[in-house]
Amino acid sequence: MIITDPAEIEKRSMEIIESELTTVVPEENKAVLKRVIHCTADFDYEKNLVFSDGAVRKALEALRAGASIVTDTQMARSGINKAAAAKLGCEIYCFMSDPDVAAAAKACGGTRAAASMEKAASLPGPLIFAIGNAPTALLKLTELIRDGKVSPALVIGVPVGFVNVIESKEDILETAVPLIVARGRKGGSNVAAAIVNALMYEITR
Repeated sequence: MIITDPAEIEKRSMEIIESELTTVVPEENKAVLKRVIHCTADFDYEKNLVFSDGAVRKALEALRAGASIVTDTQMARSGINKAAAAKLGCEIYCFMSDPDVAAAAKACGGTRAAASMEKAASLPGPLIFAIGNAPTALLKLTELIRDGKVSPALVIGVPVGFVNVIESKEDILETAVPLIVARGRKGGSNVAAAIVNALMYEITR
Protein backbone atom coordinates (compact mmCIF):
# COMPACT_ATOMS: atom_id res chain seq x y z
CA MET A 1 0.00 0.00 0.00
CA ILE A 2 1.31 3.44 -0.96
CA ILE A 3 1.18 5.95 1.90
CA THR A 4 0.72 9.58 0.87
CA ASP A 5 -0.10 11.38 4.12
CA PRO A 6 3.10 13.14 5.32
CA ALA A 7 2.44 12.55 9.01
CA GLU A 8 1.72 8.88 8.40
CA ILE A 9 4.87 8.53 6.28
CA GLU A 10 6.99 9.93 9.11
CA LYS A 11 5.21 7.80 11.73
CA ARG A 12 5.70 4.63 9.70
CA SER A 13 9.33 5.50 8.96
CA MET A 14 10.06 5.89 12.65
CA GLU A 15 8.36 2.56 13.38
CA ILE A 16 10.53 0.84 10.77
CA ILE A 17 13.68 2.44 12.18
CA GLU A 18 12.72 1.38 15.72
CA SER A 19 12.15 -2.19 14.54
CA GLU A 20 15.54 -2.38 12.81
CA LEU A 21 17.71 -1.01 15.62
CA THR A 22 20.09 -3.73 16.76
CA THR A 23 21.40 -2.22 20.00
CA VAL A 24 19.85 -0.94 23.20
CA VAL A 25 19.76 2.84 22.77
CA PRO A 26 19.27 4.99 25.88
CA GLU A 27 15.74 6.39 25.74
CA GLU A 28 16.92 9.99 26.10
CA ASN A 29 19.08 9.65 22.96
CA LYS A 30 16.70 7.62 20.82
CA ALA A 31 14.72 10.47 19.23
CA VAL A 32 17.92 12.10 17.98
CA LEU A 33 19.35 8.86 16.61
CA LYS A 34 16.08 7.96 14.87
CA ARG A 35 15.83 11.42 13.28
CA VAL A 36 19.39 11.10 11.93
CA ILE A 37 18.68 7.65 10.49
CA HIS A 38 15.42 8.98 9.08
CA CYS A 39 17.22 11.70 7.11
CA THR A 40 20.06 9.44 5.90
CA ALA A 41 18.63 5.90 5.77
CA ASP A 42 21.99 4.93 7.26
CA PHE A 43 22.00 2.62 10.26
CA ASP A 44 25.76 3.08 10.71
CA TYR A 45 24.81 6.02 12.92
CA GLU A 46 23.59 3.52 15.48
CA LYS A 47 27.29 2.81 16.09
CA ASN A 48 28.86 6.12 15.07
CA LEU A 49 26.69 8.71 16.82
CA VAL A 50 27.99 9.27 20.34
CA PHE A 51 26.50 11.34 23.15
CA SER A 52 28.30 12.74 26.16
CA ASP A 53 26.59 12.15 29.48
CA GLY A 54 23.46 14.26 29.80
CA ALA A 55 23.97 15.95 26.43
CA VAL A 56 20.33 15.74 25.39
CA ARG A 57 19.03 16.90 28.77
CA LYS A 58 21.40 19.86 28.79
CA ALA A 59 20.51 20.75 25.20
CA LEU A 60 16.80 20.73 26.00
CA GLU A 61 17.40 23.02 28.97
CA ALA A 62 19.29 25.41 26.69
CA LEU A 63 16.56 25.36 24.05
CA ARG A 64 13.91 26.09 26.65
CA ALA A 65 16.03 29.07 27.67
CA GLY A 66 16.03 30.37 24.07
CA ALA A 67 19.52 29.28 23.05
CA SER A 68 21.10 30.73 19.94
CA ILE A 69 21.87 28.07 17.34
CA VAL A 70 25.02 28.53 15.23
CA THR A 71 25.67 26.55 12.05
CA ASP A 72 28.71 26.33 9.79
CA THR A 73 26.71 26.35 6.54
CA GLN A 74 23.66 28.09 5.14
CA MET A 75 22.42 24.62 4.18
CA ALA A 76 22.30 23.51 7.81
CA ARG A 77 20.65 26.78 8.79
CA SER A 78 18.02 26.27 6.07
CA GLY A 79 17.32 22.75 7.28
CA ILE A 80 16.48 23.76 10.84
CA ASN A 81 12.74 24.06 11.46
CA LYS A 82 12.05 27.78 11.77
CA ALA A 83 8.59 27.37 13.29
CA ALA A 84 9.95 25.19 16.09
CA ALA A 85 12.81 27.60 16.71
CA ALA A 86 10.38 30.52 16.86
CA LYS A 87 8.21 28.72 19.43
CA LEU A 88 11.27 28.39 21.64
CA GLY A 89 12.54 31.91 21.02
CA CYS A 90 15.73 30.58 19.45
CA GLU A 91 17.67 32.54 16.84
CA ILE A 92 19.60 30.68 14.15
CA TYR A 93 22.89 32.11 12.90
CA CYS A 94 25.36 31.35 10.11
CA PHE A 95 28.14 33.89 9.67
CA MET A 96 29.88 32.24 6.72
CA SER A 97 28.77 34.87 4.20
CA ASP A 98 29.49 37.91 6.37
CA PRO A 99 32.04 40.33 4.87
CA ASP A 100 33.89 40.71 8.18
CA VAL A 101 34.26 36.94 8.43
CA ALA A 102 35.66 36.76 4.89
CA ALA A 103 38.07 39.58 5.70
CA ALA A 104 39.21 37.94 8.95
CA ALA A 105 39.81 34.62 7.16
CA LYS A 106 41.85 36.32 4.45
CA ALA A 107 43.89 38.29 6.97
CA CYS A 108 44.95 35.19 8.91
CA GLY A 109 45.12 32.78 5.98
CA GLY A 110 42.46 30.55 7.47
CA THR A 111 39.00 29.41 6.45
CA ARG A 112 35.77 31.37 6.70
CA ALA A 113 34.36 28.47 8.67
CA ALA A 114 36.98 28.95 11.40
CA ALA A 115 36.55 32.74 11.38
CA SER A 116 32.79 32.33 11.70
CA MET A 117 33.27 30.37 14.93
CA GLU A 118 35.33 33.23 16.39
CA LYS A 119 32.52 35.65 15.58
CA ALA A 120 29.90 33.30 17.04
CA ALA A 121 31.82 32.98 20.30
CA SER A 122 30.82 36.55 21.17
CA LEU A 123 27.09 35.85 21.03
CA PRO A 124 25.28 36.16 24.39
CA GLY A 125 23.31 33.52 26.23
CA PRO A 126 23.36 29.74 25.84
CA LEU A 127 24.84 28.61 22.51
CA ILE A 128 24.30 25.44 20.50
CA PHE A 129 26.81 24.86 17.70
CA ALA A 130 25.73 22.60 14.82
CA ILE A 131 28.79 21.78 12.69
CA GLY A 132 27.92 19.59 9.69
CA ASN A 133 30.38 20.45 6.98
CA ALA A 134 33.65 22.14 7.96
CA PRO A 135 36.15 20.34 10.19
CA THR A 136 38.09 23.61 10.45
CA ALA A 137 35.06 25.10 12.21
CA LEU A 138 35.09 22.25 14.71
CA LEU A 139 38.84 22.55 15.25
CA LYS A 140 38.54 26.30 15.86
CA LEU A 141 35.61 25.77 18.21
CA THR A 142 37.66 23.27 20.20
CA GLU A 143 40.46 25.81 20.44
CA LEU A 144 38.04 28.51 21.64
CA ILE A 145 36.64 26.14 24.27
CA ARG A 146 40.09 25.25 25.56
CA ASP A 147 41.04 28.93 25.69
CA GLY A 148 37.96 29.67 27.79
CA LYS A 149 36.47 31.98 25.14
CA VAL A 150 33.21 30.07 24.75
CA SER A 151 31.34 27.44 26.76
CA PRO A 152 28.65 25.91 24.54
CA ALA A 153 25.46 24.38 25.91
CA LEU A 154 25.91 21.74 23.18
CA VAL A 155 28.26 21.03 20.30
CA ILE A 156 26.90 18.92 17.44
CA GLY A 157 30.06 17.74 15.69
CA VAL A 158 29.12 15.97 12.47
CA PRO A 159 31.32 17.35 9.66
CA VAL A 160 31.59 15.07 6.63
CA GLY A 161 34.56 14.31 4.40
CA PHE A 162 38.13 13.05 4.31
CA VAL A 163 40.58 15.76 5.43
CA ASN A 164 40.77 16.74 9.13
CA VAL A 165 37.32 15.22 9.68
CA ILE A 166 38.11 12.33 12.01
CA GLU A 167 40.77 14.37 13.81
CA SER A 168 38.40 17.28 14.45
CA LYS A 169 35.78 14.98 15.95
CA GLU A 170 38.21 13.12 18.18
CA ASP A 171 39.66 16.46 19.34
CA ILE A 172 36.29 17.90 20.40
CA LEU A 173 35.53 14.64 22.23
CA GLU A 174 38.44 15.42 24.55
CA THR A 175 36.65 18.52 25.88
CA ALA A 176 34.17 18.58 28.73
CA VAL A 177 31.31 20.37 26.94
CA PRO A 178 28.05 18.56 26.12
CA LEU A 179 28.49 16.77 22.79
CA ILE A 180 26.73 14.84 20.07
CA VAL A 181 29.38 13.63 17.61
CA ALA A 182 29.32 11.34 14.56
CA ARG A 183 32.65 9.55 14.75
CA GLY A 184 34.39 8.70 11.49
CA ARG A 185 33.91 10.31 8.09
CA LYS A 186 30.13 10.44 7.95
CA GLY A 187 27.94 13.43 8.72
CA GLY A 188 26.74 16.46 6.81
CA SER A 189 24.68 19.62 7.06
CA ASN A 190 21.50 17.55 6.82
CA VAL A 191 22.60 15.50 9.83
CA ALA A 192 23.42 18.62 11.86
CA ALA A 193 20.00 20.09 11.07
CA ALA A 194 18.25 16.79 11.84
CA ILE A 195 19.82 16.66 15.30
CA VAL A 196 18.74 20.22 16.09
CA ASN A 197 15.23 19.48 14.85
CA ALA A 198 14.98 16.27 16.86
CA LEU A 199 15.89 18.17 20.01
CA MET A 200 13.40 20.95 19.33
CA TYR A 201 10.62 18.49 18.51
CA GLU A 202 11.08 16.88 21.93
CA ILE A 203 9.78 20.17 23.36
CA THR A 204 7.45 21.56 20.70
CA ARG A 205 5.58 18.45 19.57
